[in-house]
Amino acid sequence: MTRPVKRITSKDVARAAGVSQTTVSFVLNKRAGHAIPEETQRRVLEAARRLDYRPHASARSLAAGRSDIVLLSVPDLPIGSSISRFVEQLAAALADHGLTLVTHLAGAHGRPLPDVCASVGATAVLGLGAFDADTVQTLYRAGADVVLPTEAEDAEAMRPIGRLQAEHLIGRGHRRLGYALPGHRALLPMARERLAGVADACAEAGLAPPFVADTTLDVAVAAEAVAAWRREDATGVCAFNDETAIAVLAGMREHGLTAPGDIAVVGVDDTPAAPLVAPPLTSVAFDLREVARRRAVSLAAALAGEQRDVVPEGELPLEARVVRRASA
Repeated sequence: MTRPVKRITSKDVARAAGVSQTTVSFVLNKRAGHAIPEETQRRVLEAARRLDYRPHASARSLAAGRSDIVLLSVPDLPIGSSISRFVEQLAAALADHGLTLVTHLAGAHGRPLPDVCASVGATAVLGLGAFDADTVQTLYRAGADVVLPTEAEDAEAMRPIGRLQAEHLIGRGHRRLGYALPGHRALLPMARERLAGVADACAEAGLAPPFVADTTLDVAVAAEAVAAWRREDATGVCAFNDETAIAVLAGMREHGLTAPGDIAVVGVDDTPAAPLVAPPLTSVAFDLREVARRRAVSLAAALAGEQRDVVPEGELPLEARVVRRASA
């Protein structure tokens, strides 16, 4: 049986370097205001490297005044390619600021988010959507210094997506629009903000509000939604995301309808499947790397006690753009 290897501590590094633990702490944590001779610093760093020393999280947090853990709350919804890519980009962007991303899956039926926040000592908590006011306060009591996004920030990010969808359809001559809500309840808050963007664009163009229908990945349900839009004379549909848009296309086929001749369809996310469906799906795409970078910059600024706009004035929050294909 292999004997467990003992964890290397700062005491081991101090002994190997011939200095005190306090000196090791000053050197490894780069504490300002302490004149440590360069030769001493060299010995400490060499000893730490040779022993493969890694500071314990609690000790590192104590030295820094906070942890480097950022907890990302992923709601109870299917994790598609867009969410997976965003998590990867966010982890990389946070690493550039010396922060480590840990994810919490709300649908895993494990411990509540505030409990996990306290357990891992998260210095910040991020959500894919806005947290309600009670949850925000509970997370602060659990030890988080920063909780993002606020409801205002979430709306600021979501509405331009719906606006882009609607403006594209209106620009191509459609005067009556529909909106396809997703079937998953966890997505509804985000969907309603995107819907508000569609409604804003319709109002500015002097059009009636979009006719809203629920759409799931069940073809029969999607076909019912299509029938409702036809009764309302809708000729263009903004779907919550690409999956919902693909369901709309399937529902149209049940009625012998085609896009864009009968109903034009626009999705969101520009997923890998978008160009592969028939007809290829027009979709709103955004630069996930830039989204992640901005979120990391905003978070790092908040942790430093600074106020920094996530989005420069006049720019779309998500660097969003319409990728035109045959469906619209």
